[in-house]
Amino acid sequence: MGKVTGFMEYSRELPPDRSPLVRIKDWREFHEHFDEARLRQQGARCMDCGIPFCHSGELISGMAAGCPINNLIPEWNDLVYRGLWREALERLHKTNNFPEFTGRVCPAPCEGSCVLGINELPVTIKNIESSIIDRGFAEGWVTPELPASRTGKKVAVVGSGPAGLACAAQLNRAGHSVTVYERADRVGGLLMYGIPNMKLDKSDVQRRIDIMAAEGVEFVTSTAIGSDIPGEKLKEDFDAVVLCAGATQPRDLPIPGRDLKGIHFAVEFLHANTKSFLDSKHADGNYISAKDKDVIVVGGGDTGTDCVGTAMRHGCRTLTQVEILPRPADARPSDNPWPEWPRVYKLDYGQEEAKERFGADPRVYLTTGERFVGDDRGNVKELLAYEVEWARNEQGAFVPKRMLGSDRVLKADLVLLAMGFLGPEDTVLNQLGVERDPRSNARAEYGRFATNVTGVYAAGDCRRGQSLVVWAINEGRGAARECDRFLMGSTNLP
Repeated sequence: MGKVTGFMEYSRELPPDRSPLVRIKDWREFHEHFDEARLRQQGARCMDCGIPFCHSGELISGMAAGCPINNLIPEWNDLVYRGLWREALERLHKTNNFPEFTGRVCPAPCEGSCVLGINELPVTIKNIESSIIDRGFAEGWVTPELPASRTGKKVAVVGSGPAGLACAAQLNRAGHSVTVYERADRVGGLLMYGIPNMKLDKSDVQRRIDIMAAEGVEFVTSTAIGSDIPGEKLKEDFDAVVLCAGATQPRDLPIPGRDLKGIHFAVEFLHANTKSFLDSKHADGNYISAKDKDVIVVGGGDTGTDCVGTAMRHGCRTLTQVEILPRPADARPSDNPWPEWPRVYKLDYGQEEAKERFGADPRVYLTTGERFVGDDRGNVKELLAYEVEWARNEQGAFVPKRMLGSDRVLKADLVLLAMGFLGPEDTVLNQLGVERDPRSNARAEYGRFATNVTGVYAAGDCRRGQSLVVWAINEGRGAARECDRFLMGSTNLP
């Protein structure tokens, strides 16, 4: 695939991002773009590697290795190298309904499993993917595709995040009449309100939603299933129901002082910020501002990074990101071999911006909070924290232990809790009588996606727990396939 000797002739290159101190002044996407010649050169680096682990889609040591939706990566790398962009787009759409999303927000486990990455820098798979779909839209190649006929079957999809959208797109392609319910005022779930605009421009999300609507998918917003419409009513009105409601219960930090003003869940902070930006470019003031505040973000991961990047654009005074885990190594440790996801240190966009603005990576590792301290008006002003070391307990599990003499005081006018999510909310699952697994997620076997309730399926984070956008798309497509099989007796969906 690609040029036979390309991986020896060309080095990995990515287009430069906009300068951190420039991009924090606006909410535009911060990635720049390569011209076609340089993209074709990067596609040429794709090796004829025999076994392309990049699209294997396996879980190794609990982490994604390769592409969970089995993108035909070597094929479209080769087509880009040869200048066959429309054919590359066709290959990309065979496995991925929304490459404009994954090409921007996916952490690229495909690159972590690239065979070239064993002893060189991997192929720039993610950048090539986003370039293919961007070219497709620019050339007018991405247009609504209506199903040839309708089956007469009706399906309700609860939730319009990546799992719900992928499920709806596939079911509509099979000819079913699909209605997607979203409790927010805009469609897109975490794609719309969980990921800030500079990382995923909302016009890109809306563009795909408009295409799906033109293809026949019906979207109903500002409607919460379980309260506005009882779950049982969906069972009465539709031939099947697919639950794609996400894992929206945030993990809390129940330490003394948690009830002080100025402490918020990350999702609350991010949702309000994007909604205010879309509604009024922040003129309405209906968001939690970090301007001129000492900000603490508790937790790492993508959500923590997005909180950092958002606070930087508000104009925070200082920023500290508290992580209880140790700092990753600079290179793969011996217990993290290829093709596992590489657990290595990196500066993501938010931390890069904070470092440029304040002079250092904002993250403090092996640290956790003991209690919040407030002022005489009930506002948070400090987090009392301490350092930990990880050691095995009597059961052999690693647990954090307090290091004596490591206490520290962190100034805080605004605290954002970005420690992940515990599972789906109860209302809809309880109303429909859906059984839970030990982690409180909807119990539905992967590959079948059927719950214990006939005609009710579950996919995405509400089934597997908090995960990647690309896994949500995988599950949405899988649930659509099995739902179609239930409705028709057989299925042609992949």
